[in-house]
Amino acid sequence: MNGLELRPLSLGEILDRTFSLYRRQFLLFAGISAIPSAIVLVFELARSVLLPNPFVAGATVAQSPLAAAMWGLSAFVSYVLSSLSYTVAMAGIVYAVADLHLGRATSMAQSVRHVLSEFWSVVGIVWLNGLAVLLGVVLLVIPGIYFACRLLVCLPAGLIEKRGPGDSITRSKNLTSGFAGRSFIILLLYIVITYSLWIGMAILVAAGPGLVSKDPATMRLATILLQLGGFVIGSIATPILAIAISVFYFDLRVRKEGFDLQFMMNPDSERSTPSDRGLSLLP
Repeated sequence: MNGLELRPLSLGEILDRTFSLYRRQFLLFAGISAIPSAIVLVFELARSVLLPNPFVAGATVAQSPLAAAMWGLSAFVSYVLSSLSYTVAMAGIVYAVADLHLGRATSMAQSVRHVLSEFWSVVGIVWLNGLAVLLGVVLLVIPGIYFACRLLVCLPAGLIEKRGPGDSITRSKNLTSGFAGRSFIILLLYIVITYSLWIGMAILVAAGPGLVSKDPATMRLATILLQLGGFVIGSIATPILAIAISVFYFDLRVRKEGFDLQFMMNPDSERSTPSDRGLSLLP
């Protein structure tokens, strides 16, 4: 299997390669994204059917404290499952893009198995990245955006180079030095696409009475429709970001480390990288 051409890319070429890869391997990437998301969807649908929302069904917390507590607990479980699902989907797609870049065969099952074999390391990388960005947001919004841009490739750096969470953060910071603007455009494009899809779905649901009705059954139906739509949107939109950051990661390594020449001489050189030790969340 022939890999993709490894050479320095312009921002336009990074985005073009992202969408070209996605278009050619749509079922692969959307499938990797949908597998973990389906688990969350089943939980969410069961939650909507079995646990009516006490805040919109005519009950108050005081009138129905047990229902409110159960609903709140289920919301927390849903959040954890969604976070883990997103983590597995992103990591699985990163592995698949790496295999395609380097000319190796790949599949949905292989990518997911690869993620599960390094599950806790993957979770550590993604969640530490999230904490760093959250810290920036707490300080001020602008630092949070900057942190997100500088740490954009921590996941491919950690997975492909077999680094731990702390080293992955430092590695991403070093690779994206001087290229935070490209990171910002990639993130902005993903956000615009995702929110456009969500707004379109909300308009469709709002065309019926669900979002404005006070009838519990009608509102529950609207909630289920939103959950189904969210599953489809997540399965379609998540690969865009995962593919883009993977392509961006390889471009940075080609530019800064001559990875294209390294790989020609040694096909295992994706793991032969400078040592970036120590965790630093700031420039």
